[in-house]
Amino acid sequence: MEPTTILLFATAAVASLFMAWVIGAGSSGATPFAPAVGANAIPTMRAAFFVGILGFAGAVTQGASVSEAVGSGLVDGVSLPVGGVIVVLSIGAGLMAIGISTGYPIATAFTVTGSVLGVGFALGGDPVWGKYAEIGAVWVLTPFVGGGIAYGIASVLPRPDVPEDVSIPILAGIVGVVVANLEFAFLSSLGGTLAAAGTALVPVDGAASTVAISLGLGVVAAAVVRWDVARDQASGLRRFLLSLGALVAFSAGASQVGLAVGPLFPLLEGLPMASPIALLLGGGVGILVGSWTSAPRMIKSISREYASLGPRRSIATLVPSFLIAQTAVLLGVPVSFNEIVVSAIVGSGFAVSGGAGVSPRKLGFTVLAWAGSFVLAFGLGYGSMLLLGR
Repeated sequence: MEPTTILLFATAAVASLFMAWVIGAGSSGATPFAPAVGANAIPTMRAAFFVGILGFAGAVTQGASVSEAVGSGLVDGVSLPVGGVIVVLSIGAGLMAIGISTGYPIATAFTVTGSVLGVGFALGGDPVWGKYAEIGAVWVLTPFVGGGIAYGIASVLPRPDVPEDVSIPILAGIVGVVVANLEFAFLSSLGGTLAAAGTALVPVDGAASTVAISLGLGVVAAAVVRWDVARDQASGLRRFLLSLGALVAFSAGASQVGLAVGPLFPLLEGLPMASPIALLLGGGVGILVGSWTSAPRMIKSISREYASLGPRRSIATLVPSFLIAQTAVLLGVPVSFNEIVVSAIVGSGFAVSGGAGVSPRKLGFTVLAWAGSFVLAFGLGYGSMLLLGR
């Protein structure tokens, strides 16, 4: 391999690591535990520490799906060259860095997707309309679905006719069933999920055993949380909230790592010594370091400025965040964790205070930043490849 080619590959790898660092410092490092920090369930620095570790774990065990979609599923007929990959990652990381420095959570999925489309179309690629329909549906429905679920949960939790030693365990049971059916790379030989792997222990074949194990894990989760909440309500709510934050942090790593290393996947054909798992490991490390070094600023921004969060509102925020994030991972769709969590925060805010606890100005600027970042990333990607002569 020629020295120039090696230098280009090395530059692309450095750009990917920087992108992973920015993601850890911003969206995946800030949003998962921001509601818990807002509810004073965990200090900011400790939240940044745990979210880095959990994000790394999610990146390695679940990150391949979104990575493949970003790398080769957005544009047909072309494969991004090394120069195009560098352009994509530089644009995405640059816009994210601006968001971090100004305190506004730029949506990583919007910037990376926009730049990949811009570069791909400039190279003569064809649209993948089916994938765009999936992505568009997730992006458009997220505020309504996430905000709606959060609104419903936040409306029910404080009601005297629905005691919390009943409502919270029900939520825990639902989350437990979902966790039982998450797909993990290390379980691929056993069916991919905890429920599928556990079928060997059940004397019933087929879907019935998977359903039984899923429901069993849900019941166990509900029973444990019910015991904890009944024993000490405040502490039980805090521990359940932190558990949800951990699941969302794990899901953030699984989804967001694809935005950092996905553009590198097409380059693996020219680097037989590299492998997808190596890219995921590198991206996971970048996210971890970003979370540890720079996430606290964004955690404070999201947890303090959008709304005043208590433990119940935080739980209402994180449950839909986890469900939507894992749906996006299953579909292989790049999704913005800023959009997910902020929408859920707003939904729970309207349920509790009718919108009085939500900052319309901050929210308005954020929505404009999301839309503007996608358009700007697309334009920069397209224009940069034209200037580089494709």
